[in-house]
Amino acid sequence: MSTSQVRPTTTSAFFVQSALSFGVSAVAVATGIAFLPVDAWMRAFLSLGLLYVVTSAFTLAKCIRDRHEESTVSGRVDQARLDKLLAEHDPFKTENV
Repeated sequence: MSTSQVRPTTTSAFFVQSALSFGVSAVAVATGIAFLPVDAWMRAFLSLGLLYVVTSAFTLAKCIRDRHEESTVSGRVDQARLDKLLAEHDPFKTENV
């Protein structure tokens, strides 16, 4: 049995498509907000709302990624090794040399 792990990867084309899609959508919404026939304070409120949505989307994506990584077998094995190492470590133990 092979111990190598197959890691899912994304192609560079998919990454470019995702980045361009995000950029185009953000610019389109920001342009729409800028040209709304409303007062400046309303534009500022909508811009802050857009910024909040974008940052919370990044945070949600990171949380989903972290949860997925925690559920993988290698992630659990690494966590078990770290827990064992921390449980065995005694910071007050002195080495007799």
